[in-house]
Amino acid sequence: MKRYILPALLVLIVVLVYSATFVITEGRQAVITQFGKPIRSVNEAGLHFKTPFIQDVRMIDLRILSWDGFPNQIPTKDKKYIEVDTTARWKIVDPLKFIQTVQNERGARTRLDAILDGVTRDVISSQNLVEAVRNSNTIIDVLEERRKKIEEAQKSASGDESAVIAEAEEITGEIEKIETGREQLSAMIVQKVKPELEPLGIQIIDVQLKRISYEASVQQKVYSRMISERQRIAEKIRSFGKGERAKIEGKTDRDLARIQSEAYRKVQEIKGRAEARATAIYANSLGRDPGFYRFTRSLEAYKKSIKDDSNLLLSTDSKFFQVLDR
Repeated sequence: MKRYILPALLVLIVVLVYSATFVITEGRQAVITQFGKPIRSVNEAGLHFKTPFIQDVRMIDLRILSWDGFPNQIPTKDKKYIEVDTTARWKIVDPLKFIQTVQNERGARTRLDAILDGVTRDVISSQNLVEAVRNSNTIIDVLEERRKKIEEAQKSASGDESAVIAEAEEITGEIEKIETGREQLSAMIVQKVKPELEPLGIQIIDVQLKRISYEASVQQKVYSRMISERQRIAEKIRSFGKGERAKIEGKTDRDLARIQSEAYRKVQEIKGRAEARATAIYANSLGRDPGFYRFTRSLEAYKKSIKDDSNLLLSTDSKFFQVLDR
């Protein structure tokens, strides 16, 4: 019997040591429970001790955890129905409260679903849609600067150029100015959620509006309205372009008529001077030798009236033959 006592003591000591010790790894924390009741928490990594057999250890994540909500339909202050998809980061800061209230991460995520979705709905519904879309008024500042440059350009531009500039400015449209912005809305959600999560031993780090879109039933109507608006602007630009085209074509026709008229006048002047000079030459020739003039005129008349491939039968007493016989 004595030889079995020592091995039994060794086994008992090993069991006691195993039951009385536990190891916490990096990124984890432990809650010591006694008969199921949390009594203390341990946050430091390493080897730790507990009362064997009557105390248990529950490991809890010490790292930052993520939460993704479900897209919810929310009406904004300006009566725009949108779907908002949110995400958040959170961590367990009080393990005892965490175990006593939500038990585990699954229970915590269920409470986060209810709290974060409710607060997000309250915040978004109290603001206009543009507050959840944009984060600053930079685009308005850029357009204002552009508008000033356009006004300066209009002062120095001609009538047609000024109309083009005004048309471009009208197409830019109006952009609503924001007062809160997307990041500030996220901060408001965090501030409202913090007091509700503290009793659960949870700290919310940040909340982000991951995606915002129109509700499916009105999305197609919005797209149709956007397409219609773009088509209206495109038609306006085409109409303006047709007007400019008509102006250019009218100016081109006027310039063409003026050029043709000027060319016709110059042609008539040149022809008049040429005919006058020819008449003078003929008159001079007639004055010097009327017979030679009549002879050359007869040859010209014959040349015009007789074709190159014509065959003539002439008698010797024909005047035409006499002319050719000379």
